[in-house]
Amino acid sequence: MTALSKITLAVPDLIATASLYVETDGEGFCEITRDVQRFVRETGANTGVVLLYIRHTSASLLIQENADRDVRQDLTTALARLAPVDAGWVHDAEGPDDMPAHVKAMLTGVSLHIPVMESVLALGTWQGIYVAEHRAQPHTREVILQFLGRRA
Repeated sequence: MTALSKITLAVPDLIATASLYVETDGEGFCEITRDVQRFVRETGANTGVVLLYIRHTSASLLIQENADRDVRQDLTTALARLAPVDAGWVHDAEGPDDMPAHVKAMLTGVSLHIPVMESVLALGTWQGIYVAEHRAQPHTREVILQFLGRRA
């Protein structure tokens, strides 16, 4: 069984863009949900979509559970198993974790789009937005945020 809600139509009258700079602590996940929600609020957005794009090839963006920190630890472990440092990579220009970081970013992705409804991100109850740092060392990562939609 399926059910379609009432369709809401809106003509976009707002495009807003900003960069979010995220300081990572090395390999792992850095939650940016509050930063993205603040961007939406400060744009005066109401209904539309927020687009996120990370300008790096060794880090990525994802939506994941934000209630239990063990999930993020297990995801880090899973990615390490999929792209281990000691797999015999040819590309190691920036160290042994360089190529595994590229593979992990390829698997997880560099962009997201999230609906915005009545000025709020339409995330699920336990969902959070994360920058996934795939390098061992801390980095500053740039995430482009863009809202397209209607003003509040």
